[in-house]
Amino acid sequence: MTTPHIRIYTSEACSFCVRAKNLLTRKGVDYEEVHLSRSDFQARQDLVQLTGRYTVPQILIDDTPVGGYDDIKALDDAGRLDAMLGVA
Repeated sequence: MTTPHIRIYTSEACSFCVRAKNLLTRKGVDYEEVHLSRSDFQARQDLVQLTGRYTVPQILIDDTPVGGYDDIKALDDAGRLDAMLGVA
């Protein structure tokens, strides 16, 4: 099984970003963090184009948007996240 590329878009003072990164760390996976400044309107527009969402965190697995913290937590609770992360 190949290891997927995981990218997480975050911003400062974002508790959900911290939770998402902690969950990924607990899963033992490496991820690329892309920090977006709250005042960078263009970066937020680019995020909407990429993920369909304006808020952070936004997590992509192999360039496929999977959502934010609540979304990956729900996937984990349902027993589906490990396979997506390649840790099953």
